[in-house]
Amino acid sequence: MPADSYERLVAKLKRAHYLGTVAGLLGWDEQVNLPPDSADQRAEQLALLAELQHAAAADPEIGRLLIELENPVCHLLSDKLSGPADREVVVREARRDYDRVVKLPAEFVSEKARLSSAAYHAWADAKAKSDFTAFAPFLEKHLSLARQEAAYLGWGDRAYDYAIDKHDPGMTAAKLTELFTELKAGLVPLVRAIASSPVRAKEGIFKGFPVEAQREFLREVTGRLGFNYRRGRIDVSLHPFCEGAGADIRMTTRFDADNPLDSLFSSIHEAGHGLYEQGLPLAAQGTPLGQNAGMGVHESQSRLWENQVSRNRAFWRFFEPRFREKFPSQLAGVASDDLYLAVNEVAPTLIRVDSDEVHYNLHILLRFELERRLFAGELAVRDLPAAWNALSEELLGLVPPADKQGVLQDVHWSGGAFGYFPSYCLGNMIAAQLWFTVLKVQPDLETDFEKGDFSRLLGWLRTNIHEQGRRYETLELVRRVTGEELTPKYLLRYLQERYAPLYLK
Repeated sequence: MPADSYERLVAKLKRAHYLGTVAGLLGWDEQVNLPPDSADQRAEQLALLAELQHAAAADPEIGRLLIELENPVCHLLSDKLSGPADREVVVREARRDYDRVVKLPAEFVSEKARLSSAAYHAWADAKAKSDFTAFAPFLEKHLSLARQEAAYLGWGDRAYDYAIDKHDPGMTAAKLTELFTELKAGLVPLVRAIASSPVRAKEGIFKGFPVEAQREFLREVTGRLGFNYRRGRIDVSLHPFCEGAGADIRMTTRFDADNPLDSLFSSIHEAGHGLYEQGLPLAAQGTPLGQNAGMGVHESQSRLWENQVSRNRAFWRFFEPRFREKFPSQLAGVASDDLYLAVNEVAPTLIRVDSDEVHYNLHILLRFELERRLFAGELAVRDLPAAWNALSEELLGLVPPADKQGVLQDVHWSGGAFGYFPSYCLGNMIAAQLWFTVLKVQPDLETDFEKGDFSRLLGWLRTNIHEQGRRYETLELVRRVTGEELTPKYLLRYLQERYAPLYLK
């Protein structure tokens, strides 16, 4: 019976999914709790789990069930688990996933998992010592495996397009170049105008903010935004991230007693990822309907909460009194306007995760250009630091004094996550487009923020983004929700409206 076939397919998909969540938890633990001399064992554990997940996802029975369910007759039938439209989405996306996974040899998957674990620890050590040459062999191997993986999947000489498509289905380097070129043309004049402005956030106003109080405050903020701590937690890691799916979300942040906004906004950012995962249909977990639409959409959720919401003056009208209650002596001499300007400080920095909104996308354009050159064979790994420094000077006006502030600052390449960086810029574009769309239907939304109520916004995102799962690819989802093609114009509008009144008076 087709209904029974569908149930069996879903069971197979969930088995592979749950194996992946176990691997994800081990990866989270590796960056949060793992003893330093246990890395070699963790690499083998992750390699084994990668083999098991690959075998489950490549189960020939999945292929047979897909063939049966793709029979046109099956489209006329329904079953007790979901309606025909939902089932067709699951079958369509499961076919996409299955065709991809069966083309990758199990030994290749294991090798890549083992390399990712070893490369993470090599990166962490190399960053601490600012020694790119120690990390370079791992990066070269990752690049080789990325090209090999693209070849297995039939992408030929389009290995970078494949890397991008893995994170944002349907996206290509050509489309990104088109969007980024338009964004850069509108962004650079704003950056230059603010750079020439005499207005600057006051320096040195944040000193001695106890870490435990920071922890309490950010937990209050993220909880009020809607993150469910009965299905998640937050810990500390070298690089903030969010891991997990559905009922178990693990977030991390980092603390600096002299920079409380860093832990706050990194936590809000990761909570945005967590809210998306918690909003995916739990009953559909393990199937495409219970999975995110891609990393650009994922980043749109984290960036929207971090920027459009949490750098909003209405947000701070509610949270500033609570912030001052937590840190009365530290903020005693800080005026409200000075605090708000610090929240929205614009100043070039070498570090992407410390960057303000105005400069942030320039950091992404830098990484996109370097990845494009690497995959095109125009740039050798050994020459990456020099190329990074040159582009940093061109785009940001800053040259890293050491590789830990430059080419080694990000964790992504240690996991072979090529094609991921563009998702951040896509996420910023999507977030701004979603923001202006929701304001059309909820023009008084910011009055909710002044009361500490974010439920209407979260509800709108739940309905329009989260509950859609992988029903649509990124560009189609944006088109359906906003009524327009994805465009940089809303991000440029948002940045102008947020920062011109502060800096271009």
